Amino acid sequence: MIRKDSPAYAKSGVSYSSVDRLLEKAKPFIRNTRRPEVLRDTGKFAGLFALKKYRDPILVSSTDGVGTKLKYAFAAGGHEAVGIDCVAMNVNDIVTFGAEPLFFLDYVATGKIKEKALLSLLRGITRGCREAGCALIGGETAQMNGFYADGEYDVAGFVVGVVEKKNLIDGREVSKGDVLLGLASSGIHSNGFSLVRKIFPEKRTPRAVLKRLLRPTRIYVKPVLFLQKHFVLKAISHITGGGLRDRIFQNIPKARHAVLYDGSWPVPGIFSDIQKRGRLSREEMFATFNMGIGLSLVCRRRDAESIQRSLKSFRIASWVIGEVVS
Repeated sequence: MIRKDSPAYAKSGVSYSSVDRLLEKAKPFIRNTRRPEVLRDTGKFAGLFALKKYRDPILVSSTDGVGTKLKYAFAAGGHEAVGIDCVAMNVNDIVTFGAEPLFFLDYVATGKIKEKALLSLLRGITRGCREAGCALIGGETAQMNGFYADGEYDVAGFVVGVVEKKNLIDGREVSKGDVLLGLASSGIHSNGFSLVRKIFPEKRTPRAVLKRLLRPTRIYVKPVLFLQKHFVLKAISHITGGGLRDRIFQNIPKARHAVLYDGSWPVPGIFSDIQKRGRLSREEMFATFNMGIGLSLVCRRRDAESIQRSLKSFRIASWVIGEVVS
């Protein structure tokens, strides 16, 4: 149902009918994210999800946004890409515990509804949800007239997942001799863009380069959940804020240490371009960016080759990039 606008409120810049029309057009691809556990929409401002089939469940949640990468979307029209990013940044965080994403909620805030851009954004969010296997069960579209520049918005997401307690991946079983597998990123993903924008300002960068910078964050959920059923995964790290230098060791116990094999994986050219044009040191690059590794797994050495073969079936390149030492 399309609500009628209050004349006074509409003059202040808030139009309920604009939001309703947007959501009405988005319904078909939102519906495609549904799971059997999603209960009937009651029309209230909340979603209902029934937990089934779990014996000793642990709920895992995360909330995150896309950051200043949005500026490139405003400049180049990459709204669907950042919608995928919004989902990826959240679901990749919870899958590091071995958790299956169940449902997702989004929050979009803007000055005035720009239907074409926001519809593209919602299409990206639902595309990310389908790729991660989670349902988009609710969200909020806030109109904040005068707060955002014309044509700009902010977007954030929230995800809830579940893992059986016995299957929780928390790093406690990491031991000397285990190896680190690096899974290829799709590019910069969604971290480090405050620095990238100083090097490639959105208003002075060719459109072709902007599209390259806008490449969405890879979603690792389905490959990891598959691997979890067939192999012993001891620790997983999502390489986000803090770059490869800090995040690679995030889930390794203090009693252990890990070393990386220098040059053991190909660093995508976009990082070389950033380093050269920004005159950045190698240390700065590794402290800010994923350097081509979007996710790392700690596994038994004897399983590494089989895991890599499985990842190939998901079209994800991977490399043995290090090992655990005492």
